[in-house]
Amino acid sequence: MNWQVVKCCFFLGVTTVLCSLDFNYHDNKAVENYLKDINKNYSSITYLHSIGSSVAGNQLWVLVIGLNPSKHMIGIPEMKYVANMHGNEVVGRELMLHLIEFLVTSYKNDTGISLLINSTRIHIMPSMNPDGFDASVPDCYGTTGRTNKNGYDLNRNFPDAFDLNPDPIQPETRAVMDWIKNETFVLSANFHGGAVVASYPYDNGNSGNKGISPDNDFFKNIATLYATKHTNMYKGVECPNMASFPGGITNGYQWYSVRGGMQDYNYIYGQCFEITIEISCCKYPNESTLSQHWNDNKVSLIEYMAQVHSGIKGRVFDKLGNPISGAIVEVNNRKHVKPYKTNSNGEYYLLLLPGVYTFSAICS
Repeated sequence: MNWQVVKCCFFLGVTTVLCSLDFNYHDNKAVENYLKDINKNYSSITYLHSIGSSVAGNQLWVLVIGLNPSKHMIGIPEMKYVANMHGNEVVGRELMLHLIEFLVTSYKNDTGISLLINSTRIHIMPSMNPDGFDASVPDCYGTTGRTNKNGYDLNRNFPDAFDLNPDPIQPETRAVMDWIKNETFVLSANFHGGAVVASYPYDNGNSGNKGISPDNDFFKNIATLYATKHTNMYKGVECPNMASFPGGITNGYQWYSVRGGMQDYNYIYGQCFEITIEISCCKYPNESTLSQHWNDNKVSLIEYMAQVHSGIKGRVFDKLGNPISGAIVEVNNRKHVKPYKTNSNGEYYLLLLPGVYTFSAICS
């Protein structure tokens, strides 16, 4: 499939006109207004909500896209994209807005996109750190705006399975943790800047695992998919003062260890496979580059979402036909730090490459 950027205005109904999003940076109010306009004009396939607020009171907006966007539907996998976790790493924030536009305007006009939306519940958070964005300045390599308003790095603020994290959990972190707990996320990616690479779990580790997860094969596969669908990530882009990454991918822990990262938290505590995607050498580049960044990433963004349908899914029932919540469903020789369990509907989702596997369901 080919996805093209089209600059035009979309006429909705008799009087409403929604014009194509420009390639400029959008402040927090502009992002909020844009998401509300999208939700208003595409209400049948979108649901807009805030999962919480930042230290300064900015809302943490999430736009959900799907056939039934306001609630989970049995058998429909959930995936999410989160950007702007570091407030001064801004390209991902704009990519999320353009991705939203592309998805909703392609629905019923593109067969592949329509199938994706009809079979997936897609959650997109353009900014996890709106306060940091407010404080940030155009600068390729600085740190102004990286942290939240309390001065905490949100990608060092989550509970860690391999190392005690003494930092107090911040409002933005707590909101995301609750969000993960309340949804059945299966696949995720978070977007950063400062390099061009797809990094996969673990971000932290110990002498026993050396940062290698039990699902290393799948993680390497989806990281490679993103990199190869990208215009140049797969080439091993060499950013200033940084070595290149063969094939455009890396294991996070082997790059550098991160205590309290969101990627590992999703995978270990949320049963959600997440990778970290670094999409620009410059953290806050000139807005004239945004169109090229969109063109570089658009196919990767779409193809990555489709990977949520990999592997196996199903439900666990008791003898009376009632769904069993909390049943442990694991594949042999893929023991997770915390066993993967069924949700309240008895559902399980296990992302796997094609192959032959033995798995079991154990009810407590």
